[in-house]
Amino acid sequence: MSLTPRERIQAVLDHETPDRVPIILGASNATGISMPAYKRLADLLCVKAEEKYLYDWPELGTAAMNESILERLRSDVRGVHDREPAHIREMNEKREPGTPYYNSWGVGSVQGDPGMWFPAIHPLAESHSIDDIESYPWPDMNDPTRVSHVKAEAQRLASENKYGILATPWLAFPLERAYAMQRMDKFMLNIGRYPEFARALVARIAEQCKTLMGHFLRECGDHIDMIKIGDDLGMQNSLLISPKMYREIIKPIHADYISFIKSHTKAKVFFHTDGDVFPLIPDFIEMGVDILNPVQTSAGKMSNLGELKKQFGKDIIFCGAIDTHRVLPFGTPEEVRAEVKRIIEVLGKDGGYMLSSVHTIMSDVPPENILAMVDAVEEFGWY
Repeated sequence: MSLTPRERIQAVLDHETPDRVPIILGASNATGISMPAYKRLADLLCVKAEEKYLYDWPELGTAAMNESILERLRSDVRGVHDREPAHIREMNEKREPGTPYYNSWGVGSVQGDPGMWFPAIHPLAESHSIDDIESYPWPDMNDPTRVSHVKAEAQRLASENKYGILATPWLAFPLERAYAMQRMDKFMLNIGRYPEFARALVARIAEQCKTLMGHFLRECGDHIDMIKIGDDLGMQNSLLISPKMYREIIKPIHADYISFIKSHTKAKVFFHTDGDVFPLIPDFIEMGVDILNPVQTSAGKMSNLGELKKQFGKDIIFCGAIDTHRVLPFGTPEEVRAEVKRIIEVLGKDGGYMLSSVHTIMSDVPPENILAMVDAVEEFGWY
């Protein structure tokens, strides 16, 4: 007997084997589709797609997909999102076209090519003083307009009881906020040269994130199945920082954050981190991470799917793994189909896997390959 999408998700979260591999698409920036790729997909499907963006944030570039396209993609989840405060949205809506976008943390994005925005304004880029942390105009995480819509949306999805619910508050990743506020290379230098400053900055950011997360989870209530957090910790062939430095400086922040989240919700922790993070997976499991995303199969030891499944498959659920580095943008539909089959045969064995692309499906991915990916799950993903 076929399960409903939500039952399918719940089976995997309970470490049981579902009827087929779940598909996680469209619920967050990390599982979404860029607007140009989305428009081409809608054209191929002959669907009129309204130009709406996740988090009401055009500069982020990720489409808020309409229901008919989500259904065609067989996505088993729907998302619940926070928003930037009303005054930040209003400020950016009123700014001159093409001028920088500023989020509530004071980080600015500038436009490169039309419609393409990149973080380029870092308000603490030149700082390594704890006094600067104390005097910084931190965002108000108690602003009710961030989460005023969340309860109704979570309740609606839960009452329908059809899809798994992935809650995805944005800009609530402590280390990535430090990257954005300082610029990644400068923050990395400060970890080594001014570790007390780096610790203080990440700790202050984490407190901000916890405040917002607390409000968000209280609004969600018991309606959600997964809560997405994370921090990018890996590169193509190694970690961004050494395991020792991670365990000394960042892991305590992550462990406290996850403990805080688990004290406020029964939802499973969905942790997003790009790159080759193989050496840290035991740390993630120890901290209470339930789902690891996106399993970047083009990055170092993360390509060794058999070893991932053998070492960690009993303790953590894998989500992602469909390559956006080569296969989805440059492969043929048949190559995409073969890759999905390969991934399912390894990571999907006996359950414990939810299929998604490795991060956002970017503008260079043909719509035929998006459909080939999800249609291959229908062909190869049934247990």
